[in-house]
Amino acid sequence: MLSHFPLSASEFDGPVLVTGAGGCIGSWVLALLTHAGVPVSAFDLKADTRRPALLMSDADLKKVHWYEGDIADTAAVKAAVEHSKARAIIHLAALQVPFCRANPVGGALVNVVGTVNVFEAAKEAGIKRLSYASSVAAYGALENGGAMATLYGAYKYCNEQTAKVYSEENGVHSVGIRPGVVYGVGRDQGMTSKTTVALLAAAANQAYDIPFSGHVSWLFAAEAASAFIRSVAKEREGAPVFDLNGVYASVEEGMAILKTIAPAAKVGIKGEQLAFPMDKSDEPLKAFIGDYGQMPLAQGIEATYKAFVQLLQDKRLSASAIA
Repeated sequence: MLSHFPLSASEFDGPVLVTGAGGCIGSWVLALLTHAGVPVSAFDLKADTRRPALLMSDADLKKVHWYEGDIADTAAVKAAVEHSKARAIIHLAALQVPFCRANPVGGALVNVVGTVNVFEAAKEAGIKRLSYASSVAAYGALENGGAMATLYGAYKYCNEQTAKVYSEENGVHSVGIRPGVVYGVGRDQGMTSKTTVALLAAAANQAYDIPFSGHVSWLFAAEAASAFIRSVAKEREGAPVFDLNGVYASVEEGMAILKTIAPAAKVGIKGEQLAFPMDKSDEPLKAFIGDYGQMPLAQGIEATYKAFVQLLQDKRLSASAIA
């Protein structure tokens, strides 16, 4: 799957620091960069390699230097940027919708203060290449945005405004990306992770009901990671924000594809459509950063299902993740 998203080490003038590197997209970013021979460092609350280990060999994992710390800790973030000698930052550290709802202060510290810390560290280090993850949930913070209002979305929209100010006042330019529903190996958290859980359930021969229906974005995790990497492959200007949705198709269509690959899959669909606008075009992002590789839906579902089958057989992944 890594070879589907080629990149060249010659486009990078030094190490890339990835925050939230132990998460799903972060793990794919580590795998793609390491596969291409780009020096990469990871920043996260702890050196949790569970997800990266699903995608990377032990030898490649050892090439990644981990910095442990809280993204809300200003000194820790600045120290990681300094010590890693980073020339680019991909900022993915965040807490998702359920946590922000349960702990609004904790969510704001990570999602809002943490992002300010990253921009401050980039300013002090003179870093000219920075991308960060916003979210389709940010539309919920806009008037007539067409999305469910959540604290998570409000925090993400705040980050977009923070990026704009840093660009205008400090010359710290960035690219913000609003991923839709990400699926693939390593996607095991968050309210929109359930399409991936269904693929894992099918691979484990377990029954599972996806708790939402209707049209969603099917954004392959490596495609999202590749877009973030492409965003820092050169210096940019301003603080533009782009949508990234992959393939817009129904949950039902995705499960029909799964059934052609795994006819015995016991996967159902319940619930209403998700209240996020996930049909917005990826073309503006492609025009701005260039080709980052796209994954056709049938190919992405098949690759994810087969990867899960192999990971389960190798006992590198447990079916206990199905919930």
